Amino acid sequence: MSATPSAREVAERFLAAATGDGLADLYAEDSVIELPFSPEGRPLRFEGREGHRARFARAAGMLRHERTANVTIHETTDPEVVVLEFDLHSVVIPTGRPVVRTYAMVMRVRDGLITHSRDYADTLAAAELTRELRSLVP
Repeated sequence: MSATPSAREVAERFLAAATGDGLADLYAEDSVIELPFSPEGRPLRFEGREGHRARFARAAGMLRHERTANVTIHETTDPEVVVLEFDLHSVVIPTGRPVVRTYAMVMRVRDGLITHSRDYADTLAAAELTRELRSLVP
């Protein structure tokens, strides 16, 4: 029987999955993702593993995530909580335009799964990307 992964180990798995498949599988069934600084008109909260899976699949049709960089994982005094800082390098699929978004995430992990995260992103880059993606959808 293997030990339950630590919050740091789950964060490392998250970073690896951010550019591939299986990201939603890292989240608990009843998990919540909050995006406090989402651009106007975008949701501030997403709930449930299957909801995350659908959201990630929609994004995969427009964005190809290629790599993470400038990664720092901060462990906290709470063993369930880690803070991640990273840049996500992606490509807008319809145009081929590269885009880099900077994130800070406060992630809570319980029983080896992400139960909650607050994701803070570069709001200017997110707003510009949102406008671009909306213009590409008929």
